Amino acid sequence: MKNILTVCIGNICRSPVAEAMLKARLPDRKVWSAGLHAVVGHGADATARQIAGEFKLDLSAHRAQQIAGWMCSHADLVLVMEVSHQQELEKLYPTSRGKIHCLGEFGPQGPFDIADPYRQSRAAFEAAHAAIALGVDQWVRRINLVS
Repeated sequence: MKNILTVCIGNICRSPVAEAMLKARLPDRKVWSAGLHAVVGHGADATARQIAGEFKLDLSAHRAQQIAGWMCSHADLVLVMEVSHQQELEKLYPTSRGKIHCLGEFGPQGPFDIADPYRQSRAAFEAAHAAIALGVDQWVRRINLVS
């Protein structure tokens, strides 16, 4: 699994954080992110950037981009934030179905979605950040086992 794509809705809150976490933990892999309905060209949300910075993750260079078929084709693994994202991607790009998974698929208490903190309180962003970190931990372990 050399190419990993993270996906959320706007590509300004959750997927950029997941991208940065995966890049930090898997530096030999190509990791990038996109949005199903991206706020194209926008940087990461200020609160997401601030919280990420507190964990030594730099989102300053991030610019949102719209998901495209070539991205799913090129990726070995596509990690989405919610089951509804997985369903939407599988409808858009059915040939990528087997490699599209939820970041929270292997939660300790079972699968979980990562709620969208956009336009919510800092607490919502902190909860999303923690959930993303949990999902990244689970996936990094699995990726390291198979590669």
